[in-house]
Amino acid sequence: MAEEFQKIQFEADFEHDGRRFDQVLVELAPDYSRSLLQNSIKQGLSTLNGLTVKPKEKVRVGDRIELVVSEPVVTNWEPENIPIERVYEDEHLLVINKPENLVVHPAAGNYSGTLVNALLYAYPEQASLPRAGIVHRLDKDTSGLMVVARSRQAHFSLVEQLQARTMGREYEALIVGSPTGGGTVEAPIGRDPRNRLKMTVTEGGKAAKTDYRVLKRWPGVSLVRLKLHSGRTHQIRVHMAHLRWPVLGDPLYGKGQLPKAADPELRDAFAAFSRQALHACHLELDHPQTGGRMAWDTPLSNDIQVLVNLLDQVYEQE
Repeated sequence: MAEEFQKIQFEADFEHDGRRFDQVLVELAPDYSRSLLQNSIKQGLSTLNGLTVKPKEKVRVGDRIELVVSEPVVTNWEPENIPIERVYEDEHLLVINKPENLVVHPAAGNYSGTLVNALLYAYPEQASLPRAGIVHRLDKDTSGLMVVARSRQAHFSLVEQLQARTMGREYEALIVGSPTGGGTVEAPIGRDPRNRLKMTVTEGGKAAKTDYRVLKRWPGVSLVRLKLHSGRTHQIRVHMAHLRWPVLGDPLYGKGQLPKAADPELRDAFAAFSRQALHACHLELDHPQTGGRMAWDTPLSNDIQVLVNLLDQVYEQE
């Protein structure tokens, strides 16, 4: 696999004030390993206010941070004829509606059958872009809207928008519980020390904020709309579990918790739902070339909608 250098620029915010340079880079660039970021600092590739500094240098509000890291360029992943549901495309952007059970990026144990393999088949030129144009991910079992860069200009712009938190992302989910209304959960998220596969709310974690509002409520289960103000790993799933309203079907954070239901068909439907009932329904961003604001929406995936319809049917009869 070849490498190219990727440059990303940030401006330090209040939450970064007084913290170590290397720690701030880890928070601003969560997709990169700590060792890669440390090497970038030591090699003088990543700078603070245009200067080469030590990893322990303190960052202040308004400081200019430039991160330069090597990005993998796809050379050995095989194109595969996997259907892609296109919502929008032009020479810079591709917006897709990702189905559940599709892994986004090849990794150990999943070198084929991924979105990247599908992109390389439909758009061979994506091989020249870092990560084949992937700038953000959805979990394998989360469905919905994703944007893919189709040009260098778009890749740089989308990464900047994600880091500046100007890319709008909203989700809909079925949760186990009946909140009385909407609210905001603002709780830091970090790796669970007891289970490295999980994230958890922890004092030493990265700042994370999620808004939620109830769209529909039935006994023991609710349909909610969620808006991300940050992009931490498993953020919605962790925050909802923290509130004790886990996403229905979540195998990692739901602990098998299911809504109670007297209706046998509904009980069976809950038990058979084999993924987290989470769908990325809204995406908005600035176009990399024109700067114009663009937005897309997609309805709930079929499997979640079937469950919503069944809930309506069962409880309307009572």
